[in-house]
Amino acid sequence: MRLTAIDATTGELVPCRIHLNDGAGKPIQPKGLPFWKDHFVCSGELEQELPPGNYSYEIDRGPEYFMTSGTFSAVENEIRSITNRLRRLADLAQEGWWSGELHVHRPLGDIQLLMRAEDLHVAQAITWWNANNAWAKQPVPANPLTRFDRNRFYHCMAGEDERGGGALLYFNLREPLAIAAARREYPSPLKFLTEARQRQGVWVDIEKPFWWDAPVWLASGMVDSIGIAHNHMHRSGVLDNEAWGKPRDRQRFPGPHGNGLWTEEIYYHVLNCGLRVPPSAGSASGVLPNPVGYNRLYVHVEGELTYDKWFDGLRAGHVFVSNGPLLRCRANGKLPGTIYKAVAGEQIIVRLEALLDSRDPISTIEIIKNGRVTQAVPLAVLKSRDTLGEIRFNESGWFVIRAVVDVPNTFRFASSGPFYVEIGATPRRVSRTSAQFFVDWVRERMAQIKIEDAQQRDEVLKSQRDAEKFWQERVAQANAE
Repeated sequence: MRLTAIDATTGELVPCRIHLNDGAGKPIQPKGLPFWKDHFVCSGELEQELPPGNYSYEIDRGPEYFMTSGTFSAVENEIRSITNRLRRLADLAQEGWWSGELHVHRPLGDIQLLMRAEDLHVAQAITWWNANNAWAKQPVPANPLTRFDRNRFYHCMAGEDERGGGALLYFNLREPLAIAAARREYPSPLKFLTEARQRQGVWVDIEKPFWWDAPVWLASGMVDSIGIAHNHMHRSGVLDNEAWGKPRDRQRFPGPHGNGLWTEEIYYHVLNCGLRVPPSAGSASGVLPNPVGYNRLYVHVEGELTYDKWFDGLRAGHVFVSNGPLLRCRANGKLPGTIYKAVAGEQIIVRLEALLDSRDPISTIEIIKNGRVTQAVPLAVLKSRDTLGEIRFNESGWFVIRAVVDVPNTFRFASSGPFYVEIGATPRRVSRTSAQFFVDWVRERMAQIKIEDAQQRDEVLKSQRDAEKFWQERVAQANAE
């Protein structure tokens, strides 16, 4: 078989991801190409000997392209040539939206081709993870950031501290943190988090909201983002549990959508407590079955893309996350992360606009105000920027815009970053219910911690008690139910 993938607009070869299966559905793994689970990537040209039989394929290049698929029969002593023209669904870079993904566990030598094949512009390559450290027997690079293809960047010093309380991701360090000897519960992740904060430029991401120690990390004020499009969401299914995180109520959150909706609810509790933490995304390709960039975030950048400007945009909240739909939102013409202000007694009216492209069917776009769906706007797929309606505030709060795909087997969605509203002398809405939610969570977590050494146990529990006090103070400060 000779397979060629070309861009339908330019006619040029284009790197892509290929899912090639035999008649029994078994994935084909070509030699010499980056392969993971059920797919491989190539530069746009593939020549592969195959036993006689029937085959099927899908060729993809991330959510901004239409996927192509087909079948063919391999016949002995016969060459089958297949050319696929990959058509763009959208070109978000032309609109100033630049794609990224914060959780990649693939070999460094494959990263550039993987990013090209998924049309990714920013990636974090995890090279140290608990006791695993790629730099243990070799010097760390003088410059861990690589730029290629003019506007693609990856950083090779990303790391993960994943233990009893969950996982924190660390970006933009010059060298790994010394976490290799850490045990499941000792020392507290706050030890390494505090150390990392002494290093210039570090970015810390809570990898999933339902990790047991997420309330402790949030209370510390030392995290920068939180992953709501995460690696339990897969291309063809879900990891239908919360691992060693806080489990969801399966009656309230049943089925394949349950984990995703639980993730969203926790994030809304965070926002309801007055914390302004932008959402992030990661796929953990190389550990879980996702392709690189399946869960991704788009950050809006004015002018030429640079690595630092991308993170500046993320910090400002100019972001949406997705594992499929491309949902670009503005409110009163402004990007997510915008703060709308008014004096006491005034009402703020925000007019909402969205541009949505999706390869999957979507019935509605949801407007979520202070954690509740207040409007579900019916639509097919918006073909041009359109007005969704308006949302009114008489007091401080926040809102996001979300689209969930109509597929039953996985949670495929897109969500804007939050927009914020400040009215009068109380600029942030603090919900008593949401703050108490985290008080109860921390107490439940403390009861789980079993460390034989009394001094070590007290050291770990101190961080939990500090968090409990933080959330109790939020309860006392609450200005909303």
